[in-house]
This record gives sequence, structure tokens and C-alpha cells, in this order.
Amino acid sequence: MAFNGTWKADRSENYEKFMEQMGINMVKRKLAAHDNLKITIEQTGDKFHVKESSNFRSIEINFTLGVTFEYSLADGTELSGAWNQEGDTLKGVFTRKDNGKPLTTIRIIQGDELVQSYSYEGVDAKRIFKRS
Repeated sequence: MAFNGTWKADRSENYEKFMEQMGINMVKRKLAAHDNLKITIEQTGDKFHVKESSNFRSIEINFTLGVTFEYSLADGTELSGAWNQEGDTLKGVFTRKDNGKPLTTIRIIQGDELVQSYSYEGVDAKRIFKRS
């Protein structure tokens, strides 16, 4: 249950390039770079309740490890996929509905930080969150 808590975006690595590869237009990329994203994660066994709030939207997501669900990114890109837990790592494998291409997301706790890594079409990025 190490993921439980509230996490605030602190910094990112290669996030702009990742968003560009995802096809997100420049205006949305600039806004997303300063979205003040806050994620609250509550894990009970294999069930997760996640609240995401930013300057643009607030949503709540419920999912069960290993069970496919639908999700929309802040820019409207629709995905289908599932999260799995491998030790202390959460790995999400999603497929874009518009083009069928895979997007992989990994969440891991490192010290007092939640590191969320993304991989899409050969471009990798990270967003690092601090526990708040």
C-alpha cells in the first residue's frame, strides 16, 4: 500500500517531447507543463481509487489490478488497458483507441517521491511527484 497518499507534481523529464509524440498540440503541451497535477491514491488489496485534479479537470477512477478499463487523458485521447502490480511497481499497459498504438505507464515509489514513467512510440518521459 506504499502508493497510498496524495502526490503533487514536482518536476518532469522529457515530458514535452513525450506529449509531442502523443500528438498533443503545442498550446495544450505548454498548459500541461504547468497543470499542477495532484494525484490521490487509495489502495485496498487489488482495488484502487485514484483522484486526479489539475488546473484543467478533476476526475476519479476506480480500477482493479489486471482488469481492463477505459480512461481518457486530459487532452481527450481515449485509452483501454489495465494496471498490474509487480512487486513495488505498478505497470499500466494501455492501447489508444484512435490508432491502436500502445502506451505504457509505470509508477514506482523512490524515497518520498512517486515516479511516473511513460513510454510511447520510442519516446520515454517521467513525471516526479512529491508526497503532500
